Formats: sequence, structure tokens, C-alpha cells
Amino acid sequence: MPNLDVPNATLYYETLGTGPLLLCISGANGSCDIWKPLAMQLRKHFTICSYDRRGFSRSTLTGAQDYDHRLQTDADDAAALIQHLSGGDDEPATVLGNSSGAIVGLELLIRHPDTVRNLLCHEPPLASLLEDCETIRTEHRGIYHLYRKQGIAPAALRFAESIKAGPETQGLLRSMDPKAGPYNFANSMYWFERELGIYAVSTLDMEALRRESRKLILINGEDSDPEALQYRPNVKMAGMFGGEVQIVPGGHVGFALKAKAFGEGVYGILREVDSSY
Repeated sequence: MPNLDVPNATLYYETLGTGPLLLCISGANGSCDIWKPLAMQLRKHFTICSYDRRGFSRSTLTGAQDYDHRLQTDADDAAALIQHLSGGDDEPATVLGNSSGAIVGLELLIRHPDTVRNLLCHEPPLASLLEDCETIRTEHRGIYHLYRKQGIAPAALRFAESIKAGPETQGLLRSMDPKAGPYNFANSMYWFERELGIYAVSTLDMEALRRESRKLILINGEDSDPEALQYRPNVKMAGMFGGEVQIVPGGHVGFALKAKAFGEGVYGILREVDSSY
């Protein structure tokens, strides 16, 4: 499978389908595998690219990392992939980010707006926009300490409870279960150490985002709890930018668990935005 060398890392990516580029950015587990059901649904409309974010699964670290600016580096990686896959034509991509991958997508839109045609921002847990950000920061700190004291499983369960995962809890726990996949253990440790407690409380340049808000499509799952952390930031941004949150099938990982309905939903939304899709 193809790889792309970027500063101090090598990114593993996969493509499927024909048509304009759709880049999918993963959340907590960092792996591209979770997008395969959706890619199968949208392959007639798009060339879908999914990738392991740096440090996860098959995307290896090859040099010293600037962990103080990891979110910015993640966004730069996404831009590099788009530029690589456009073949030097500078053709912008449609981007679909989920969870912390949606936060990466927002940072991509801020840092590299010319690479983004539209951003489908699916349930970003951007606590820095919320009034209870400090409460969430404290909760994440507690989950991290539980992970350090007792391990991945109890910390994953507490995290699932904190985001009101409901019926998706077992899937979340399975994604962090070492017995369920060869990369799960390392991916979970990397996420606890390098992402939990960091991405959600990151401060984004909201004025820069406002300037690009015409490209921003805010989507939440119809099965998600409206009071959940990952649901509320899109509602907040809709108010800030004068837009609306569109509802799509499924919950926080509806793109994987209800791929057919989710795919139909997001494709319909994109067609409403631009009939050339």
C-alpha cells in the first residue's frame, strides 16, 4: 500500500473509487480502517483517501516530534496528502473529519484553506468553545491518571461514559482492546499520552475560521446525545458563524456503523451545497 514521507514521519494511506478527492480524517484510534465501510458506499462518487495519522498503526515516526504543536503537524500532514494526491494540480479536496479528526480538519481549514473545497466537520469534541471547558479539562486529566494507574480498559470505559457513548460504548472499548486488533494497544497508548487532554482544549484561530466558514459544513449524528461533549461545539460554531448544524444518520461513529445511510446523507448534503458533486 502507498506511503507518503512527511517531515519526521511516513504516512500510510489507502484510496478507493473514482471522482473528486474525499479525504477522511480519523479520530481517537487514528487508523484508516474505520473508514472502509463508508468508502465502499461512496466509491462511485469520490476517490476516497483514508490514512493512519502519524504515530498510529502503520504511519511511523521517523524523527523527533514537535509535540507542543502536534495538532498543527496533523493538519500539515493532511495538507501534504491532498497536495500529493492532486498530482501537483493544486486541486482542493473535500474533507470529512470525525471527532478529534474533525478538530484536525478545522485546523487544516485555518492553516491551509486553499487545499479544502469543503469540510464536513462531524462531531468535533472542541471543549475550548464551551463554557464548561475547565470541567472537561479536569475530567480528561482524571481519565489520564486512571489510565496511568490502572491501564487502558478502565480508562476507556470512563472516557466512554464521559462522552455519553451509550450504545456505541462496546465499539469504543473494542477499538482499544489489544485482542481485537494488532495496533489497538499501541494506538490507545499513543492517544492517551499525546491526544487526550490536548486536542479538545486547543484554542483555534476562530477569526481565521470565520473567514473560511463558507466551506464549513457542520454535521452531528441523529443518534448522538445533544448534551454530549462532541455534539455541542458544532452547535456553538453554528451560532458564531450564522450557519446551521445538519443531522446525519447514526451516532458519533455512524459513518462506520450505519455507513450506507450516513453516506447517502453526507452525499445529499454536499449536492445541496454544490450540484457539481
